[in-house]
Amino acid sequence: MYGFMSVSGTPLKDLTKARIVHMILSKKTEEALEYLSKVYSVATPEIVVGTVKGKRKTVYAVYVQKESKIYAINSDTFYNPFVVLHEFYHHIRTKGGEHRGSEKNANTYARSFIDAYNKTIKDSL
Repeated sequence: MYGFMSVSGTPLKDLTKARIVHMILSKKTEEALEYLSKVYSVATPEIVVGTVKGKRKTVYAVYVQKESKIYAINSDTFYNPFVVLHEFYHHIRTKGGEHRGSEKNANTYARSFIDAYNKTIKDSL
C-alpha cells in the first residue's frame, strides 16, 4: 500500500482501490470518478473521448485544469484504469491547491490501485 490519503487523512483501503479499478473495467468510469471525488472532497472531473491540440500523438489521455476535464484519446483509454487514475491524480493535485504533481507520482498513484486490484483478485482465488 502506498499511503495515499483520503481527505480524512486515512489511507484508502486496498479493497476500495480494487473496487474503483473494477468499476472502470466494468465501463463505469464516470461512477468511479464520482466516488473518488467524494473521497477527496473535490468536484468530479468530466471525462470525454477526444484530443487536445498538441497532445494528439504523444499521450493516451490528458487532464486540462482550466476545464476540469480528462480527455481520453479513444474508448479503450476511457476504460483503462491506469490511465484514468493517472489523470485523476493530476485533478486532485490541482484542486488541492498544489502543483499538478509529477508524472512519476501520478504513475505511483495509479499503480497503487492496480496493485490493490491484482492482490484482491489473487487473494480471492
